[in-house]
Amino acid sequence: MFRTVLKLVAVLTFVSMIGAVAFAQQNAPGSDQKISAGTAVPGGAAVAPTASADNGAAAADVGKPLKAMPVTLRELSPWSMFLSADIVVKAVMIGLAFASLVTWTIFIAKMLELSLVRRRLGAALGKIADSRSLAEAQFALGASGTVLSSLLAAAMREARLSAGISSDAGVKERAASSFAEIVRAEARRIRLGMGLLATIGATSPFVGLFGTVWGIMNSFIGISKSQTTNLAVVAPGIAEALLATAFGLVAAIPAVIIYNHFARVTKGYLELVGRSQGAAGRLLSRDLDRTHVGSLAPSKSRAAE
Repeated sequence: MFRTVLKLVAVLTFVSMIGAVAFAQQNAPGSDQKISAGTAVPGGAAVAPTASADNGAAAADVGKPLKAMPVTLRELSPWSMFLSADIVVKAVMIGLAFASLVTWTIFIAKMLELSLVRRRLGAALGKIADSRSLAEAQFALGASGTVLSSLLAAAMREARLSAGISSDAGVKERAASSFAEIVRAEARRIRLGMGLLATIGATSPFVGLFGTVWGIMNSFIGISKSQTTNLAVVAPGIAEALLATAFGLVAAIPAVIIYNHFARVTKGYLELVGRSQGAAGRLLSRDLDRTHVGSLAPSKSRAAE
């Protein structure tokens, strides 16, 4: 971003220098003075008058004021500059406008999604705060459709598949592996679209700069063809080219800000997911301990007899 601004400043400085040189050449003292007949020159000689009709007509026109060439003023509104821009610059502007539309679409969609899932997951954690077993927690949640429901279901499934196995460490390790897969899948789902925001924020300034370079190159070609450095002739083409960079910045700056905002919000949501994983693990551990206590009670009663 900083390099782009430096390049824009360099381009504007170069254009200003061209305009200053042209203005100095047009208004230089003595550039419009003409030597008339009978006028002494620095060498001491005098210009001899001639009797031709052409010279007489020229002498008669000396006292008349010169007519300035009219310069057609062009409207420099953003829409008129877009319409008069080169086809490549137009394509760049349209692409950047589409990228900006995608950015704001992702912003609205992700805001609604993150607000909903955070509220639902926080409410689900509150519901199972006093649950003593996996079955009780599932009953309290009902059909919530949150990631916590998936974690509890994975813990119940592992406990059922591991029935008859006395190693609690193995059951907890397999359940932790299932939890990790669910958490990774949820992280990928919640980050969907953020990669596109990062791409737009990183590349849009350079795409706009490409359109600017292309437009300025065409403007310089037009200057060489028209053989004039009048700023009124050069400025519209330069302004049209710089509009592409403005489009790039308009697309990039919101994308970077929105990406950073969602990175913070997503981190907070994933912390809630980590809390849900810990809650499911604790409930599974309680159920395993109760199973062993229940199996040890009959053996103790038999031993007492």
